[in-house]
Amino acid sequence: MRSRGWSGNAPASDEEAIDRILDVADAIIAERGPAVRIADVARSLGVTRQTVYRYFPSAEELLLASGMRTADGFLDQLAERTSGLTEPAEALVEGIAFAVETLAEDAQFANLLRNGSKSGDKVSLTSDTSKAFSRSMLHRCDVDWERHGYDDAALGELAELGLRTFHSILVDPGEPARDGIALRRFISRWLGPAIVYPRLAQVMEALQPVSVRPKRSRPTAAS
Repeated sequence: MRSRGWSGNAPASDEEAIDRILDVADAIIAERGPAVRIADVARSLGVTRQTVYRYFPSAEELLLASGMRTADGFLDQLAERTSGLTEPAEALVEGIAFAVETLAEDAQFANLLRNGSKSGDKVSLTSDTSKAFSRSMLHRCDVDWERHGYDDAALGELAELGLRTFHSILVDPGEPARDGIALRRFISRWLGPAIVYPRLAQVMEALQPVSVRPKRSRPTAAS
């Protein structure tokens, strides 16, 4: 995270920087409509345009993130929907399914993902900004990620895996489109084993005698 600018009050993390950028973007959108410019956001924050571009490569991606955060209180609804779910697979499957069902009803959001911006540029959900956004949601879940084998690197990969799954289902829901229990069973069947693998690897390693344990780094979600 770059600390230059920010009117002398630099954010402590990338997640805080993203939140502050989106706060300003939301205020501008509320005042002027969706024609938000990166230059206006940067000026309000006291940073250069390059700083904002680091997190949001285009105005379209900024609008997309703003839409995800504010659409009918989506983030608060998502946090409430996963509240009390302490198992990683259960929480992530419910989060992805709820996001698909909720944001598919937002025509502007879904169209932006499927067709890109008016300039023809594709909107990426796997940029550093999107992954940081997704990680912040994982941290809001009632899951002890570290206990389940997830260090920062593994949690970042899990955030990306969730985004890719969400994007794929939203862009091409299939015929007929799955929803409700069918959607959750589909996601769980194929993502479940990958999500629980880090914890399983921890348990299996703990069962081995110390003398035969392999010397390796902590498992990641993509191992």
